[in-house]
Amino acid sequence: MEVTTNDTRDRTPRRTKLLIAVAILAVAAITAGVASLLINIFERRSEAQDAFVKVVELDDRTVDAEVWGQNFPTQFDLYKRTLIMEEGSHGGSEALPAVLGEDDPRAATTTDQKIELDPRLVDMWKGYPFSVDYREARGHAYMLHDQRVTERVKQFNQPGACLNCHASTYVLMQDLGDGDIHKGFDVMNKMPYAEVTEMVDHPISCIDCHDPETMALRITRPAFEDGIKKVKALEGITDYDVNRDATRTEMRAFVCAQCHVEYYFKGEEKTLTFPWEKGLKVDDEYASLLEAGHVDWVHEITGADMSKAQHPEFELWNQGVHASAGVTCADCHMPYQREGAMKVSDHQVRSPMDNINRACQTCHSTSEEELRGRVETIQERHLHARNVAQDALADLIADFQAAKANGASEAQLKEASEYQRKASFYIDWVVSENSLGFHAPGESLRILNDATDAARKGQLALRTP
Repeated sequence: MEVTTNDTRDRTPRRTKLLIAVAILAVAAITAGVASLLINIFERRSEAQDAFVKVVELDDRTVDAEVWGQNFPTQFDLYKRTLIMEEGSHGGSEALPAVLGEDDPRAATTTDQKIELDPRLVDMWKGYPFSVDYREARGHAYMLHDQRVTERVKQFNQPGACLNCHASTYVLMQDLGDGDIHKGFDVMNKMPYAEVTEMVDHPISCIDCHDPETMALRITRPAFEDGIKKVKALEGITDYDVNRDATRTEMRAFVCAQCHVEYYFKGEEKTLTFPWEKGLKVDDEYASLLEAGHVDWVHEITGADMSKAQHPEFELWNQGVHASAGVTCADCHMPYQREGAMKVSDHQVRSPMDNINRACQTCHSTSEEELRGRVETIQERHLHARNVAQDALADLIADFQAAKANGASEAQLKEASEYQRKASFYIDWVVSENSLGFHAPGESLRILNDATDAARKGQLALRTP
């Protein structure tokens, strides 16, 4: 019994010492955690402050990105990397020796003509400029130069409205509108492209997306201002001013949506217009175009009134999981990166597949190989469905020619041409959208299924007396 009593007395001090040691470690861990939190808060506050060195004064007429680059050298160096051409998973942009006309000044261009790789596109657009020249797009730094030398401009008389998305037009619109960019926008739309392109010197620049005093994101394109008002009105929001009312998160998509959208040139004034009166889905836009009575061209083979779709990345993204999760264009295509103690957006503006670590793995905790595989699977399925739809449309156009030659009725031809217009626009919508279906995989497949259905119904119309 005495031994047991002594053991108990001996263990008591040891337990006390152990508890004290545990308490000390816990306090140390809590202190380290609090210190880490405070350091993190301090870093974030520092990032929010004006941390650049002001070398030059910028104002609302400073167009040249190189001038802005004196204050923001890291961002400017990244922007210059949009000159880099790299091969993508399904073609993408690839620097190749130029095999072009003698009057083409480019030393290199992107991959071969899409219309040569897929002749079905020529028949789909027969009679429209895209049936003559349609290549993979290069980076933002090339956007003005490549538009000036495309056969779509050289062989066809295009309106000044085309310049909206291929040049820094903010100051130009100020000048044309005596300080009012909305009036200047109206003037620019109506001018011949050949004339107005001589009035600009730069592709998209810092001033088109940033306020020169605060560096805050802003909208400088009247077409988007008008378009997003329509969308917000459908949500019950009236008197909407995008530069006043948009959140910072919204702006990280809206500045891109100034150009990466579907549009048409409205009326004799050629006003650049986003068909968003009914919503942002392909069905909504197609219905708006029909209601407006807008016809882009008459198909050279069938005589059908046609509608051309243009790069609706913003609209398709809006139908996808990333948009619903609050992930914006900039989060994936311009992800943050560390430069010393600073956090900056990657202004190279490239495919997330070229930058998976920063673009994807900040949210997805899986390997690069797994993420790349997911994307490529989505894109391969999209291409398969697209091929099915394009084959159906090609069959409809061939059947139309044969039916017309064999004396089909006007009623048959009219019904078939209406189906052709819908199938063509829906296919064009996803062909022109540059994610190969990734921005909203389910919606993309739904659109292609509807296009195939329309094309086959057009064929049936030609066979029905």
